[in-house]
Amino acid sequence: MRHDNSRPDAGPGDERPPHERPFDATALALYATVVLSWGFSWIALRAQVGVVAPEVSVLWRFVLAGAIMWAWVALRGERIRFDAVTHLHFAAAGVLIFSFNFVMFYYGGMTIPSGLLAVVFSLASIGNLLMAALFLGQRIGPRVAFGGALGAIGIGLLYLPEIAGAEFSPAVLVGLGMCILGTLSFCGGNIVSGLLQKRGVALLPTMAWGMTYSVIFLLTVSLARGLPLIIEPTAKYIGALVFLAIIASVVAFAAYIGLLRRIGPARAGYATVLFPLVALSVSTLVEGYAWTPLAALGAAFALAGNLVVLRKPRGGRD
Repeated sequence: MRHDNSRPDAGPGDERPPHERPFDATALALYATVVLSWGFSWIALRAQVGVVAPEVSVLWRFVLAGAIMWAWVALRGERIRFDAVTHLHFAAAGVLIFSFNFVMFYYGGMTIPSGLLAVVFSLASIGNLLMAALFLGQRIGPRVAFGGALGAIGIGLLYLPEIAGAEFSPAVLVGLGMCILGTLSFCGGNIVSGLLQKRGVALLPTMAWGMTYSVIFLLTVSLARGLPLIIEPTAKYIGALVFLAIIASVVAFAAYIGLLRRIGPARAGYATVLFPLVALSVSTLVEGYAWTPLAALGAAFALAGNLVVLRKPRGGRD
């Protein structure tokens, strides 16, 4: 989601703009929290795949995360009453970011290693700019186009061993397609979130209401499909649920807000390059993901595409 960076929360007495402040110990701690939380979230997501339907697993995640977010909103005394048009934006953002996005990745996780899920999602930094060009008329400069091409080539190379291998299954292509749809859903939600920001709606109420509408949507879908509203009674599933709801959805989010306000969005954005490296490492150790030279080259291209897009151009031009 796009974030409000209008109230910098830097160290005491530091009046410099966020992008000019030093990368101090506090910023490093916040960065590590974000990267590790999001990096490990993909193996936790995979731990929930199996017994419980993806729609229901995501439902439980945001029932818990939403309750914590509303407590946060109450403690900060944020405004919670809004007009009908704003609520329509809340609902759209919630469905796109907290519902469809995650459900697609859960389904993709049935056939794809967790590290590869993270790499696909990391291309949201490119997708955000493409969505802005499509729906907001923003120009795509040569730098962004080049970064997007690198990212697309990287994903193709990364998945080629899975697709061209002797044990190829069409399910891999279906899983990849679902992950791409999930990423595009997230990017679309960011566009809606940006519109809310322009309307002057604070970030925390946007998140809280978005999670609430996500829960309503997922509950409706689950009941309509006749999905059992169950929780798998295992330490693995429940541990993953708690980690995803509290650490990945709330703690990491709070750390990322702090990072944005301390060092600015440009440098904070590089977390989207680093967390896939953590996810790929975890996938290698835990899931036995088998690297090939082609897959390694693909990962490098995909992450390089993010770097190109996130890099601040000299003179503010593309």
